Amino acid sequence: MARPVTVMAGSSVGSWAALSVAGGGSWNPEFALGMAGPLVSAALTWLLVERTHRRAPERVTGVLIAGFAIKMLFFGAYIVLVRALELRLKPFVVSFAVYFIALHAIEAGYLRRLFAPGAEPVTLK
Repeated sequence: MARPVTVMAGSSVGSWAALSVAGGGSWNPEFALGMAGPLVSAALTWLLVERTHRRAPERVTGVLIAGFAIKMLFFGAYIVLVRALELRLKPFVVSFAVYFIALHAIEAGYLRRLFAPGAEPVTLK
């Protein structure tokens, strides 16, 4: 089974590279920064959830709720930081939204596998 963080990082960096080549780099650094925040968020969430599930599966919901609160703070600070860089807003927002939705959809698919009855564990190994 594919490792979730590898899938998230590979698909993000691969799609960003393809878009960069297609656009001749004219969409960077906005596309790169639009990808980076959601990628870090989704990858860290998965690592924490997977570790918690291995140690104490009953605590996963609490980790997801705490993670949601931390993500709200993280993304608020992230947007302020990005705005301070005076980037073009439209390419950043499009990139951020697409990567946020796509990465969290990937994460949701792996969570579904993680919690499926009788499913083999999804691990980082």
